[in-house]
Amino acid sequence: MGKRTPKALALGNALRQARLEKGFTLRDFAGQIQRDPGVLSRWETGDRIPRPEQVAQILTSLGVAGEQYDDVMTLVYGTDEPQWVATTLPEQRQQLAAYIEFEQSAQKITEITPLMIPGLLQTTDHVRAIMTAGGVPPVDIPTRIAVRAGRREVITRPNPARLLALVGQAALYQNIGGHSGMLAQLHHLVEVNRLPNVDVRIVPFGVGWHPGLEGAFNLIESDNAPAVVFLDTRRSTLWLHKEVDVNAYKQAAEMVARVALDAEESMRLITDLIQRMENRDVLPGHPDNLA
Repeated sequence: MGKRTPKALALGNALRQARLEKGFTLRDFAGQIQRDPGVLSRWETGDRIPRPEQVAQILTSLGVAGEQYDDVMTLVYGTDEPQWVATTLPEQRQQLAAYIEFEQSAQKITEITPLMIPGLLQTTDHVRAIMTAGGVPPVDIPTRIAVRAGRREVITRPNPARLLALVGQAALYQNIGGHSGMLAQLHHLVEVNRLPNVDVRIVPFGVGWHPGLEGAFNLIESDNAPAVVFLDTRRSTLWLHKEVDVNAYKQAAEMVARVALDAEESMRLITDLIQRMENRDVLPGHPDNLA
């Protein structure tokens, strides 16, 4: 198992992107800076951490300066700290790049979402409605939707990741995208659950306390890197990669799974809700209309 941390992966990704933007192959650039191509490759994959002066040499050789230079250099420090908190927009973009890298190499992804449909299972219209309501600049929405669509391939590609989605029942009743939008989203949950690698399970109202009520989190597990936990809040994002922290969230996911309906019961609940919404017996945003 590798020892890549989220921040090390983000640093490597930033170095690789800077090289590619200048049109260099790995071998050609390694020759230019007089480094072994294998070492440079491991820096770019996050498997080894270059020293600050080595990162500075790479960036200077590539003509990287200004804010981009500063943003990359901030990644050099604290790559093995137990937590990586991102509060600025550049840091959050770096975290997103690292998250996508981890997600694409995952063997198993567990999403705990007490109030929202999991990101990998959201329809394009659902994503657009969330971004619009959340104040994302209209000019940025198409790009963000395209990124989200690309991320979905992790569960539909050949040799896909296994996805366990533990979804709070409240998420099914949110009024996001209106009546037709929520109906389409619920139909999509039923469809995607037919994939052999996807397991959508609903945590029903009335089961009492469980760790999912403390907030959403994603657990990503793979064969070539340690498991990591990702938490996303309104103003910051947080990575955890130390074993003691990851194990705590694994236990939390197991506790949520124990109170969730099984997949068959979950699909019955969703299809029943679809029928009642189509009959207008239940409206989005009104779970009090439960029969």
